[in-house]
Amino acid sequence: MRSRWRVPGPVRWVGLVLSWLVILAFGAALLAGLIVPRVGGGTPYVVETGSMRPELPPGTLVVTKPVEPGAIAIGDVITYQIVSGESQVVTHRVIATGIDATGEPRWRTQGDANDAADQGWVLPVQVQGREWYTVPLLGHATSLVSGQQRELLTIAAVVGLAGYALSMFRGARRDSRRTAQHEQTADVTA
Repeated sequence: MRSRWRVPGPVRWVGLVLSWLVILAFGAALLAGLIVPRVGGGTPYVVETGSMRPELPPGTLVVTKPVEPGAIAIGDVITYQIVSGESQVVTHRVIATGIDATGEPRWRTQGDANDAADQGWVLPVQVQGREWYTVPLLGHATSLVSGQQRELLTIAAVVGLAGYALSMFRGARRDSRRTAQHEQTADVTA
């Protein structure tokens, strides 16, 4: 009796490998850009200008973590509000530290690709966080959607990936049952 079990052809095998690579890449991007920052207390930002080239070109996702003012040192990359209390931020490197008349620390920053330091000193109230990690190019994808859309896409991706995994497990279980049935039938006829 001829078995119904077929070994996938090379084309099908390559398709399966590529689909799993896409799923893994999407999952890794989702993990790095949304889940890890949220769970770890970080905040993701997107580099929009070339001021931090070559290390942080435009489109890089920078995830920052809150930091104590005393822990910020020369060479650290920090994200800070340009004007205290406003939403617009800049991510630049600390090039000098200082203390004002009240004893409060402050920092001078500069973009790696800029010829001059940023105007004014950065105060602790402006600092949003210090660079925790970066992911090149991922910022392009996150800047295409708003915060609410990003949450909906995250939920949809998680549900979609879970559904795909469930369908793969069901298919594998169905195939193993068929194989077992065919083996029983072959034993009965033999």
